[in-house]
Amino acid sequence: MTSPWLVVGLGNPGAQYEGNRHNVGAMVLAELARRMGGRLTSHKARASVLDGRLGLLPGGVPGPRVVLARPATYMNLSGGPVAALAQFYGIDADHVVVLHDELDIPAHEVRIKKGGGEGGHNGLRSISSAIATKDYVRVRIGVGRPPGRQDPADYVLSNFPASDRDDLGVTIQLAADAVEDIVTSGVLAAQNTWNAKS
Repeated sequence: MTSPWLVVGLGNPGAQYEGNRHNVGAMVLAELARRMGGRLTSHKARASVLDGRLGLLPGGVPGPRVVLARPATYMNLSGGPVAALAQFYGIDADHVVVLHDELDIPAHEVRIKKGGGEGGHNGLRSISSAIATKDYVRVRIGVGRPPGRQDPADYVLSNFPASDRDDLGVTIQLAADAVEDIVTSGVLAAQNTWNAKS
């Protein structure tokens, strides 16, 4: 039987962080939960999860089993919950998909990557360390570089501006579509589709 997918939306907990660029992964996760018709509930692995099926396979067959997860920890401690959930559900690293903000991609572009470095992203660094591999899938959601001399850490912990709201809504839908493509078509096919769009 095929391993289920673990889809992790990264962000910091607490209302003050909800609209931050750093929380865009968690925003996409909320859209995926809406598409799956459920809500995230608390799990002992210090995370909120939703276990169900995502997307449609050819012939209108319901898509594969997917566990959506949002760690309840701060971003730099995301790895513990991800490792615990992967173990709990018996999910291999190549079926872990992490949704995260990406400074090195223009704002509102979506790309898919498997393995490689973390680019200074503390959430990814924590996950790589906790699951002892970098060989998981990332859905990279572009937030662009900070203007002028603004510190990148301050930039990602600031909210998307009001002028970005419409674009952000579209970006969240696109990133959710990319996740559906990964779980229904496979990582390679999804990469070919999404990375060619950029």
